[in-house]
Amino acid sequence: MKVLVTGAGGFIGKNLVAALRERTDIEVVPFTRDMSVSGLSDQAPGLDFVFHLAGVNRPPDETEFWRGNVDLTRELCEVLQGTGNAIPVLYTSSSQAALANPYGKSKCAAEEVLRGYSASCGASVSIMRLPNVFGKWCRPNYNSAVATFCHNIARDLPISIVDPTRELTLVYIDDVVRTFIETMDRKGDCQETPDVTPRYTISVGDLADLIRGFRESRSTLVTDRVGAGLTRALYATYMSSLPPDRFAYEIPAYTDPRGAFAEVLKTPDCGQFSFFTAKPGVTRGGHYHHTKTEKFLVLKGEARFGFRHILSNEVHEVNTSGEHPVIVETVPGWAHDITNVGTEDLVVMLWANESFDRARPDTISHKV
Repeated sequence: MKVLVTGAGGFIGKNLVAALRERTDIEVVPFTRDMSVSGLSDQAPGLDFVFHLAGVNRPPDETEFWRGNVDLTRELCEVLQGTGNAIPVLYTSSSQAALANPYGKSKCAAEEVLRGYSASCGASVSIMRLPNVFGKWCRPNYNSAVATFCHNIARDLPISIVDPTRELTLVYIDDVVRTFIETMDRKGDCQETPDVTPRYTISVGDLADLIRGFRESRSTLVTDRVGAGLTRALYATYMSSLPPDRFAYEIPAYTDPRGAFAEVLKTPDCGQFSFFTAKPGVTRGGHYHHTKTEKFLVLKGEARFGFRHILSNEVHEVNTSGEHPVIVETVPGWAHDITNVGTEDLVVMLWANESFDRARPDTISHKV
């Protein structure tokens, strides 16, 4: 397939072009603001699909809305009609097309131009009225609160909030691109107004608090539930806003003659990750838990895990090494320790099912 993408240099266009170029069956023809529509005449006859993303949304002069949205769309349709082929088009309109402001009026008029193109040549036209789109590569301090908040908070810059209760309707760039490509692949059977799902609603104040929490997680070590839904998408957007000099951060490590210990990551309700080292011959642990459970993984060296039941005095032993990955779990009511039985430093990764609470540590010393 040969696919034209107008507005290829914009936020949505960059993400779409990147996704299209991952497919070996697609040749992408990018069109950017420094190119003229008339220059597409040679490419147009071989096109199989058009993503029309180009447009104007914040010009210095309102008269440019018509030129950048309506006239550009009309010129594109004339080029496509000149091929004699019914080339499908997906157009990114805006939820503001239903409003009476200059931008909304121009997007609505562009939609009508495309419907006229469809009626004249039978081409399938899909019009997508998008709400606020967010994700990687979105331009800050332009027309996206998400991009601005992520950019500024990632750099410890202030943000301005006029009304923290105002609600935003958002769609994530990956969901937009997925819907675009699904629509392209159905080019002979396109809905006129395909919808991007899921749509998220969040207040401006809650949005800012959530993004601030991403930044603060580096000092608290507590990361939010970033694996699904809106929080996952916002976290990816925030991370994509980090400047290269902030890709890494230090964590505190506590050392003594036995070795070192460091907490790596904590979660609100799924425990925490840590690691520790032990010098040859050193034993660490020697305690039991009533409720807390742990998983140990030796990454380097050789270890002997010792267990003793605190009531029956039954004992058990497990030997592991970094060469043969084995998870060793601690069991409530069994005291346990770990001894470096090798000749090099022992390095062990540890997950506990709850974050350490100094007020209620659930860690009681006991001989193993």
